[in-house]
Amino acid sequence: MNKQLDSIHHIAIEVTDIQKAIDWYQQHLKCEVAYQDDTWGLLKFENISVALVLPGTHPPHIGIPCDQPEKYGEVKPHRDGTSSAYIQDPFGNWVEMIKLN
Repeated sequence: MNKQLDSIHHIAIEVTDIQKAIDWYQQHLKCEVAYQDDTWGLLKFENISVALVLPGTHPPHIGIPCDQPEKYGEVKPHRDGTSSAYIQDPFGNWVEMIKLN
């Protein structure tokens, strides 16, 4: 079987304090801050990124790179230049179909 598998760009987890979360992850793990503001942060690891989101701003989710997110619903632009559509699996988990630059 020679079928190419999808990749995961990032996993988003909820935290109540972006700076405190970034400090903890950098103290305990080897990662770099790819982006940070008051409402979210993005930590880059060797093989994946972890998004830190405040409750109520973005749902916890898995981000999957996708060339045509419009196939999954309404596409919304993001401040980092990406755009995406969110879908839910049968169990209520969110999956972000994200078009990267």
